[in-house]
Amino acid sequence: MTKRRVYTARALDEPVCIALDEAIAAIRHGEMDEEVGLMRWGSNYTFLVNLVHEGLRLLAIYKPRDGERPLWDFPDGTLCQRETAAYLTAEALGWSLVPPTMLRQGTRGIGSVQLFIDHNPDEHYYSFDKAPLLAQLRRMAAFDAIANNADRKGGHCLLDADGRLWGIDHGLTFNTSDKLRTVIWDFAGSALPKAILADLTRFCRQLADEDDGYTRAMRELLTGSEWQMLRWRSESLLDDGIFPLPGAGPNRPWPAV
Repeated sequence: MTKRRVYTARALDEPVCIALDEAIAAIRHGEMDEEVGLMRWGSNYTFLVNLVHEGLRLLAIYKPRDGERPLWDFPDGTLCQRETAAYLTAEALGWSLVPPTMLRQGTRGIGSVQLFIDHNPDEHYYSFDKAPLLAQLRRMAAFDAIANNADRKGGHCLLDADGRLWGIDHGLTFNTSDKLRTVIWDFAGSALPKAILADLTRFCRQLADEDDGYTRAMRELLTGSEWQMLRWRSESLLDDGIFPLPGAGPNRPWPAV
């Protein structure tokens, strides 16, 4: 069986393709030995860092809890947990569209640590040739509905060298109120594909299993009401069988890219 691989980088000018298992081990256990720089475009402190694990050096995105800006509609200090919950949810769905992300200690305290995906920074949702990406975009749209993503900007969609689509920046997810704001409304009102319905059916069964590893992990990351709303959104999406329509309130993030 061929091992899954992922495009990341040892340095910004040194891309590398490695086994996904190696990347996950580095994200989970790697020593954070250097901060490469502070990312300038976010409202929260976000660092590009080096991780070293068993001789492997990789870049990662580190978002410390102490660097989160307080928000009126999200509990303080929880964005890093939501980043991690988004990764676990994408994996539970079987879609692997969020880079490996762990909640762990770093140089500035506990925070989310996410594998850096090597990509062209000038490309984003609005510049992609979408025809070969439709199946992946449908999964991302369904994922955002499940996670209640309030911040799917065009620049939060990355394309690697294999044409694989990745979603990043999931701190504004899993709210109990309807917060879905996304640039991906292409499929609104259309039927969910059979493959997505099958994955969603299995996922809803998993949500009902209190002894499941994903369920236990998520209940540590989210509040009880947030967890219940995740179940409700997932079951409602499955019952409706269509991609959600834009709500009456703001339904696109700003800026769009």
